[in-house]
Amino acid sequence: MTTETDPTDLRVLQVTTSNRSFFQQQVQVLEERGVECETLVVPRPRSGGRGPREYLSAYLQLLGKGIADFDLVHVNYGLIGPLALCQPTRPVVMTLWGSDVMGPRWLREVSRVAARGSDAVIAPSKPLARQLDVPHEFVPFGVDTDLFEPTDRDAARERVGWDTDERVVLFPYDPDRPVKNHELAERVVARVPNATLKTVTGVAYEAVPDYMNASDALLVTSDYESGPMSVCEATACNLPVVSRDVGFVSDVLEGVEPTGIADTEDELVAALTDVLDAEKQSNGRSVLDRGLDRLGRDLVRVYQKVLN
Repeated sequence: MTTETDPTDLRVLQVTTSNRSFFQQQVQVLEERGVECETLVVPRPRSGGRGPREYLSAYLQLLGKGIADFDLVHVNYGLIGPLALCQPTRPVVMTLWGSDVMGPRWLREVSRVAARGSDAVIAPSKPLARQLDVPHEFVPFGVDTDLFEPTDRDAARERVGWDTDERVVLFPYDPDRPVKNHELAERVVARVPNATLKTVTGVAYEAVPDYMNASDALLVTSDYESGPMSVCEATACNLPVVSRDVGFVSDVLEGVEPTGIADTEDELVAALTDVLDAEKQSNGRSVLDRGLDRLGRDLVRVYQKVLN
């Protein structure tokens, strides 16, 4: 008979390329359940992207962590999977983030090879899961539903300094990132009567719910995505979403109304017009099943399965 490992006895080395908010929440919710976590972030050079030197540095840091003191290694992103697999003493859990199996061919191949060598593979979305050829666990990224919750729109607009009479379409991404296709967002909103595009980037994470609650719709025009998490966060705020069919958008928005998923410029214009004309919040919060409690519970279950 197998005995489950007590979460309070677990010590996990978390390896990642980015200390993004959703990753920090993952670590936080695990620690709240008694799992001791230590994080290793692959270093980024002062200019340009990461190269062999940065990954070699991360590998040496990993070996220097006293790997035998951990129960397992949790790799967050396919590209760094080989680093963890090169240590022979501890089981490896790998969470794929999306762009690692939907991005360039070389990245997809590295991620798939690493997935085959891992003791457990986690897919955070169903579209991503369909890309995998190995057994895997479906564990969606969690949303802090205490932070992202519906509030009064006019009060939110006062907090962010927006006119209370505008029909606001939120674009919460860096417009200089080509993949986000800000130009398409501008063209779409320009064709919707009485709509104003608000591009918000670089604000404190804790302030993002105010901008979402101050808006009438969220617009996603990205060419491709691994998520985006902003769709989950908007859904938790009951903010209607109009998006191209990228990442896990169709998965998250299933059963949510009003909403719109489209691909061409004309279709996005029509969908956004319909959503704004509805003049109501979505039912997203009642449909969304991506709370942090579920994330913590499911990750501990995967850890226990690997160790037992």
